[in-house]
Amino acid sequence: MERRNFLKIMAAGATVIAVNPSLIRGNLYAADGRLYAAYEKAQLVDAVGNPIKASALDTEMTYIFNYPYASTPCMIINLPEPTQQEVQLKSDSGEEYVWKSGVGKNRTIVAYSAICPHQLTHPTPNDNFIQYVPKSKPTMAYDNSGVIVCSSHLSAYDAKAGAKNLRGAATQPLAAVVLDVAADDTIWAVGILGPDKFQDYFKSFKPELKEFYGGIAQGKQLVSISAKTVKLTEYSKDVIQY
Repeated sequence: MERRNFLKIMAAGATVIAVNPSLIRGNLYAADGRLYAAYEKAQLVDAVGNPIKASALDTEMTYIFNYPYASTPCMIINLPEPTQQEVQLKSDSGEEYVWKSGVGKNRTIVAYSAICPHQLTHPTPNDNFIQYVPKSKPTMAYDNSGVIVCSSHLSAYDAKAGAKNLRGAATQPLAAVVLDVAADDTIWAVGILGPDKFQDYFKSFKPELKEFYGGIAQGKQLVSISAKTVKLTEYSKDVIQY
């Protein structure tokens, strides 16, 4: 299996350590905060369970899958050009971490948590306000398109640079989903890089977890083996973008 998405932990006065996330169980820490959490590997599959191939992803299309929990939505996007590499990012509480790059043949495939760190806006089966805006489509949130936008409060994130926050009320990046692309072109989610908002999400949306997932316990179940992946327009009835 191709291992192309690595984590580097940075701490003041310490040596930079490079780690292959797929060989780790548990959490890695720098300073006082969690930067990387390894979860069960899950293969991205389509609505009927067929493996999704990296080369088959439509360019600039937002796809949604739930990972690492049954109720936590993530987005995967095949960008029109290669991503940046070795992007240094920082959480609200000051932890620094490095997002390696996109994956796939041309380093164009990225995946991020679809929970906005500002006020936890996220896609639901009813509606959605956070997505990638193609380069040809305008957005009120930023000067240029080709970015991820949360239309709730017009926060913009750089899709090609680890979802670094560019403008708006959000003050830290979206958490990144660490991906592996296998030799047969299948895609696997293996962990989360950066500060996530999963626990805040669980506390804030208990009625939603009951409505869409059957309860809090069901929504907190860890994803394993596979993660159903569909286009955003198939996941949410109403997609709003400004």
